[in-house]
Amino acid sequence: MKIPLFFPSPLTDSTQYYNVNSQNYFDTTVQFNMAVLYDLFLPYLPEGAKVLDAGCGSGRDSKYFIERGYTVSAFDGSFQMAALASDFTGLPVQHKYFSDLQEKEEYDGIWTSASLLHVPQVELPAILQQLKAALKPNGVWYMSFREGKRECHEGDRYFNDQTENSLLTILEQLDNLEILYLGIPDHLRSRRGYQFVSAVVRLIS
Repeated sequence: MKIPLFFPSPLTDSTQYYNVNSQNYFDTTVQFNMAVLYDLFLPYLPEGAKVLDAGCGSGRDSKYFIERGYTVSAFDGSFQMAALASDFTGLPVQHKYFSDLQEKEEYDGIWTSASLLHVPQVELPAILQQLKAALKPNGVWYMSFREGKRECHEGDRYFNDQTENSLLTILEQLDNLEILYLGIPDHLRSRRGYQFVSAVVRLIS
């Protein structure tokens, strides 16, 4: 098993949940319709953009991007999810952690859909800086978090929830980012279960 550069606390590491429940998680998420969220992100990318799907889960989004002509790299912190995503997408999905990311000015777009929500709140600023460093000038970055004010555990998973205000505060601490979108798309607000706060930002060159 890959050893991360940052050693997650057993209290905040959620990867074992996904290793144990990988097939069920794959089966229940791979068909989600993400069109509304893709529309927040993809219009800002150039044709054939190089996109990183960071914390890719099932590989659903990576496959969508590939089918639209983007050059996609992907990784996941769960080795079982990375294996399933590789089979599904045909990509060599890497098993690694956010803290392993070392690329500089590599990607036109970074997609972190409901993945940063498992990063310990205390580690989040450093991880965001690493992701930002991987963006090319004028690169665009999508992220989403469960809407809420809690830092909590649900079963074997840790979550850092964010409100629109708390996510705005976090983003304002990162230099040279232009916020293109921050909120919950109107027609997703009535959806059952948790709401997810989305943000799209651009690195100012």
